[in-house]
Amino acid sequence: MKYNWLCCCALCLGMGMPFSGMSQRPQKYADEDLPVSWHEDSSYVQKLPIYDNWWKTFEDSTLDSLMIIAVSNNNDLLIAEKRIRMAKAQLRIQQGQYAPVIQLSGGWIKMKNSGTTTSQTVPIPTEKTEYGTAELSTNWEIDVFGSIRNRVKSKKELYAASQDEYNAAMVSLCAQVADTYATLRTLQHQYQVAEKNIASQKVILGITEARYNSGLVSQLDVSQAKSVYYNTRSTLPSIRTGIEQSINTLALLLGLFPDELKEHLSVIRPLPLHIQGIAVGIPADLLRQRPDIRSAERNVASSAALVGASKSDWFPKFYLKGSVGFSSHESNKFFNHNSLTYQIAPTITWTLFQGTQLVQATNAAREQLDANILQFNEIVLTAVQEVENAMSSYTSAIEEETMLKEVVYQGEETLKLSLRLYKEGLTPFQNVLDAQRSLFGYENSLVSAQGNALSALIQLYKSLGGGWIVNND
Repeated sequence: MKYNWLCCCALCLGMGMPFSGMSQRPQKYADEDLPVSWHEDSSYVQKLPIYDNWWKTFEDSTLDSLMIIAVSNNNDLLIAEKRIRMAKAQLRIQQGQYAPVIQLSGGWIKMKNSGTTTSQTVPIPTEKTEYGTAELSTNWEIDVFGSIRNRVKSKKELYAASQDEYNAAMVSLCAQVADTYATLRTLQHQYQVAEKNIASQKVILGITEARYNSGLVSQLDVSQAKSVYYNTRSTLPSIRTGIEQSINTLALLLGLFPDELKEHLSVIRPLPLHIQGIAVGIPADLLRQRPDIRSAERNVASSAALVGASKSDWFPKFYLKGSVGFSSHESNKFFNHNSLTYQIAPTITWTLFQGTQLVQATNAAREQLDANILQFNEIVLTAVQEVENAMSSYTSAIEEETMLKEVVYQGEETLKLSLRLYKEGLTPFQNVLDAQRSLFGYENSLVSAQGNALSALIQLYKSLGGGWIVNND
């Protein structure tokens, strides 16, 4: 049964009864509403994933270094940190309403009345007076019905939400850095594949030229060999462009200029380790470990507190007002006990009619609460979908990679066999051409599958909410 978040609103108000029409209002997903397991869970470990430094499972020191720079230097993450500080300041401002307002005022007054401002024929004698004053006054709202308390609670939840938003930004940043790095290494390996095939095709081109010069074959074999050779070479510029763009994207994520990374990242390294057992936990774990869900839940709690605050505004407000000070015409008697002035004024104010402002303020707060509940539910559904998609993609990519390894092996054997038969004059050159093209395509597909598996694994870690560091500032 879904947990009705609106019950909390009634508890916040201390009214002991739910709002009217609650049964028609949105309900917030709870642990028991989520699936008991993932669709692909038989292939994964059923325990909570590693929260921090998940990228270390890739066993790539370069990636580790990039993450350290990104976490400390990324501008979006620094902005998110500033939002935490702003939310904390807003909370402190709201908490300040618990305390009385104390003001100190003082001054010196000299005045003279006019004797010619009346209709009397006899002028009024003018009077001159001067005196000094100093006064300490206070105005303190006694929070009887929880108006201040609920608003403080709302700000406290928003402050906690800002921390979860920071963690969500951390998740996104780590995933972006890892995914871009994976793309870079994939492109570099595709470049290596192209260069290897170019070298092989150049050797075969030399064989066709030698056979042509010996009168064993026609010019057609040479032309076909050249077309395959130059076609493979034509793929290099686009791959180089992709490599440059990946380095530029990494530089942006790290808050650096591209030239600061190019020399280091231009060195080709193996693809990060991407075949590994993943601890995915159960769907209900997402409610506890995904920071975007936690942030959305905090926003629901904040809205619920504001509903309570808006209801509290319907009741009287109690204030304790007072002042104490000195006032005297003579400076030497300023602090004399006869110059002492004070007043104590407990007051109550109750807004009995204000048009429909109070009603509409409560309605607006309730609608905002409903909207935040719906948004929370949407984020939960999206999170489950993202995990399922990432698990499916990762499983499929690993299966594809396994099959493509065998395809590449057979392609290599096919090329060796067709080339040997061609040298012996037992098969036409077309078989060699087909084997060359196929092998290049197979090897490219294998590298792409490995890159896709790595990207899917990164997306899986991201969708599970792993890889963030709690900011307790």
